[in-house]
Amino acid sequence: MGTMGLALPWRTRISSVPRERGTRVEPSEHSAAGPNPAAMDVSTEDAALAAGCRAGNLHAYERLYTLHGARMKNLARNLLGSPVDAEDAVQDTFLKVQRSIAGFRGQSSFITWTYRILINTCYDARRSRLRKKEVANDDSPESPRPEPRAPVAHPSLRMALERALASLTRHQRDVFLLYEVEGFRHAEIAGMLEISETASKNTLFQAKKNLRQLLEPPRSSAAEAR
Repeated sequence: MGTMGLALPWRTRISSVPRERGTRVEPSEHSAAGPNPAAMDVSTEDAALAAGCRAGNLHAYERLYTLHGARMKNLARNLLGSPVDAEDAVQDTFLKVQRSIAGFRGQSSFITWTYRILINTCYDARRSRLRKKEVANDDSPESPRPEPRAPVAHPSLRMALERALASLTRHQRDVFLLYEVEGFRHAEIAGMLEISETASKNTLFQAKKNLRQLLEPPRSSAAEAR
C-alpha cells in the first residue's frame, strides 16, 4: 500500500539493509579541518532561495524546482506509490510554499522546510485516499498499476522488498526512505519529520532490524535441530 513500483535502486541498496551503523560522513566531522566549502555553498544557495521566494521572485521558484523538483517527485512517488499522485503533491507543495513563505522564520533551512511541507502534503494525500477507500480499488483489474521504475535482479525480489517495506510502520518506512533511498542526513530528516536526530537514528535502526527479519530466508528444520 503506497509502495508498489518504488523507485528504489535495490541492487545497490540491498547490502545496506543489514548494516546497523552508517558510514556516511556527517558535517560535524569536517569541523576540525575548517569550514566545508560545499556546505557553505549550499547554505548560501538556501538563503538566496528563501529570500527570493519571500520576495515573490518567480526565478527563485524556478530555481527551487530546477534544483529539487526531480528529487521531490521521487520522494513523493515513494511515499504515495503513484507518479500521478506524486506530481499533484509536488504542485500542491509549491503552492503551499508560496502561500506560507511569509511565515518562514529560518529555524531550519529553507530546503528542509520545503521538504517538510512536501511530506505533510503526502501524509494528507494518503489519509484522503484511505478515507475515499481508493486503496481498495488499486488491485482491481480496471485500475492501472504503477510500473517499476528501478532495475532489479528479479521481479520476485522487488515484490519481496516492497512487501517488507509495506509491513513497517509509517514512521519507520518514511525514515528508511529518506535516509537510505533519498540520501538525506539524520539532521535533515529530523527537521522534516519534526523529531530529534536520535529518534531518526533509532527509527532507522529498528526499520533495518525489521527488514532483516522479514527478508532473511527461513531456517530449515534440520538447521534448527542442530
